Amino acid sequence: MSFIRLSLLASLLLGLVSCSTLPPPPEKPVVVPPKPTVTPGDLPKTEIGPTLRPTTYAALPGWRQDNLREAWPAYAASCSVLIRRVNWKNACTAAANVDTKNSEAIRQYFETYFAPYEVRNPDGSDNGLVTGYYEPLLRGSRKRGGPYQTPLHRTPDDILTIELASVYPELKGMRLRGRLVGNKVVAYPSRAEMAQSNSLAGKEILWVDDPIEAFFLQVQGSGRVQLADGKETVRVAYADQNGQPYKSIGRYLVDKGEMTLDQASAQSIKAWVIANPTRQQELLNANPSYVFFKEEKIADPTVGPKGAMGVPLTPQRSIAIDPQYIPMGAPVFLSTTQPNSNAVLQRLMMAQDTGGAIKNAVRADFFWGFGAQAGEQAGRMKQRGTMWVLLPK
Repeated sequence: MSFIRLSLLASLLLGLVSCSTLPPPPEKPVVVPPKPTVTPGDLPKTEIGPTLRPTTYAALPGWRQDNLREAWPAYAASCSVLIRRVNWKNACTAAANVDTKNSEAIRQYFETYFAPYEVRNPDGSDNGLVTGYYEPLLRGSRKRGGPYQTPLHRTPDDILTIELASVYPELKGMRLRGRLVGNKVVAYPSRAEMAQSNSLAGKEILWVDDPIEAFFLQVQGSGRVQLADGKETVRVAYADQNGQPYKSIGRYLVDKGEMTLDQASAQSIKAWVIANPTRQQELLNANPSYVFFKEEKIADPTVGPKGAMGVPLTPQRSIAIDPQYIPMGAPVFLSTTQPNSNAVLQRLMMAQDTGGAIKNAVRADFFWGFGAQAGEQAGRMKQRGTMWVLLPK
C-alpha cells in the first residue's frame, strides 16, 4: 500500500471510525495476584499471534479453584454459535458429553480440548484495565408527556456502515459509519449536531424521565425500561452507533477542574448535573458518540441482554473484549480484583461482547448483570488485571 493511500486511509479513519482513549489506571495501587512460575520446558513450542503466547494451565492463577459449573452456561451459549466454525466444531461437539454438574469434569474437558495462551499488549506488557458494566432499569413511556421528555431513538434510515475488511483485510473488525451527501460519504453528525438540527425527530421509540440515565444507558449499550402503566417492562438493545468516537464525560469534568479523577463516577456525575442544571447539555455534548436502540420483549427476566456475539450475556461470566486481539466467543481466564478492592477475582469468562472504549489486547469490561446492585459494582470497577485465552487444540 503506498504512503499516499495510507495517509488518505488514516485521515478517513480519524474522521469516521468509532474509537476511544482508554481511561487511565486508578491512581492508588491495586494488587494483582502473582502468577505461578512456569519453566520453559513446560511451554508449547508454537505461537499463533504476536499478542498471544503459549503457556500451561499451571500458569493460570486460581484455575483449579474456580467453580467451572458457573461458567458452563455462558460457554454453552458461545458454542451455540462457534460450533458452526471448523476449528471449534470438535470441542463444541464434545461438550455435549460433559457432566455439567461436576466442576472437575468440566476442568478436564477444557484441559483436553483447549490450549491456554497468555494475552499481552502490543507493547509487551501483560496487564491492562478491567472495568464493569451492567443492564440498568429506567422509567419510560411510549408517548411524550409529563416527566417523560428524553427520547431513545431507533437507527436512522440514512446511516451507512462500511466494513473496511472487505477492501483492506488488515483492518478486520473496523468499520466506517457515515451518510451520503450528493455523491460523497461524509461523517455522520455528532450528538451535539443531531440535537441542534433535531434530525432525529420522528425516530423516537420510547421517552424516559431522566436524561442522565438515558446517557448512561447508551454507555452500557442496553437496558430495561419500565413503562408508565407499571404493567410492562421492555428491553432496549443496542442497534447501531453514529460512528463518532466515544469520549468520557467524567474525563471532561476532570479536565475542566470540576472534580478530581478519583471522584469521577456515575454517582458524582449525576450529583454535578443536579448542581449545574444549565450545563447539562454542554456535558452530554462532550461525548460526540450516540447510540441507537431497538425494542425487544423480555420473555425471561432472568436472561441477560444479547452481546455483540448475538447470545445472551451471563452475569459475572461474560466480558466485552477487543475482537482485534481476542476471538469472539472464546473462553478467557481473567485474573483481577473485586471493585475498589484488593480481594482476588479469578474466574473463567466468555468473550461475548465488545464496546467503544474496549481497545487493547489486555482490556476487559466485566458484565455484572441487571439492576441497582449490579450497577453499584460496575460503577466502582476500575482494576488492573491479566488475561489468558483458551483456544481449541
